[in-house]
Amino acid sequence: MSRAKQKGTSAESALVKFLKTTFPLAERRALTGSNDQGDITGTPRLAWEVKNQKSYKFSEWIKETKVETVNANADFGFLIVKPNGVGLEKTGSWWAVMEVSALIELLRKAGYVDAGL
Repeated sequence: MSRAKQKGTSAESALVKFLKTTFPLAERRALTGSNDQGDITGTPRLAWEVKNQKSYKFSEWIKETKVETVNANADFGFLIVKPNGVGLEKTGSWWAVMEVSALIELLRKAGYVDAGL
């Protein structure tokens, strides 16, 4: 396994471990080729794209996350980025990235924002 693949796998595994406290069925998703549905399954209606890279490519990664969200028929997609210098054991300190419009929709569905606004 290449070093880059190993880094990605370790980050995905760390996030799954963290998510299992909320989503007991969370697990790494097997590669699905051109119909990629994200890196983690077992979290109903959610898609997850996990990145553990030295250089940040947020624009590219957000586009990838959006495609995977559609492919997974998910309500929301999250780009999870392991910041440089933050270890695998500090998964709760990683970054969750999404477009503001998706965040507002999430807040509406959670009841924090009046849907009629």
